[in-house]
Amino acid sequence: MSNFNKHLKIDEVDLLILNRLQNEARISNVALADSVNLSPAPCMRRVRELEKKGFISSYTTLLDADKLGWEVSIFIEVRLERQVESNLIDFEKCINSFPEVMECYLMTGNSDYLLRVVGRDLKSLQSFITDKLAATPNVANLRSSIALKQVKYKTALPIDIE
Repeated sequence: MSNFNKHLKIDEVDLLILNRLQNEARISNVALADSVNLSPAPCMRRVRELEKKGFISSYTTLLDADKLGWEVSIFIEVRLERQVESNLIDFEKCINSFPEVMECYLMTGNSDYLLRVVGRDLKSLQSFITDKLAATPNVANLRSSIALKQVKYKTALPIDIE
């Protein structure tokens, strides 16, 4: 077991469970237990403990954005007027209220935030930028780039199992 795993107090079986669940969240407990060489009851106890410790934050279903009409992704760099804590907090509250914002990161470098936003088309993205984002208090500058093609997208973290 690596020092990283010892510090977190999880073992290789826990890592196997986490790896399997992040790739197949709807797996039955019986199938999960079988895949990690446990019986169902101890496997379920381990899953519940991993949830309790916060290693598993939630379970979700990934939807196909294109099939649901969210065909355009745009990345927007946001610079605020001033980078004081109250402005950051206010901006983050606003961003969390916008359902089109799929991801938001506080950044170093030329911009304060990087957003990934989805839209049904360019007109809806224009409306989002002008009516919502540019109207957000303390926003000084926006710079956007439209994604032409998604080359790689994954949600599973790389888990080292020794």
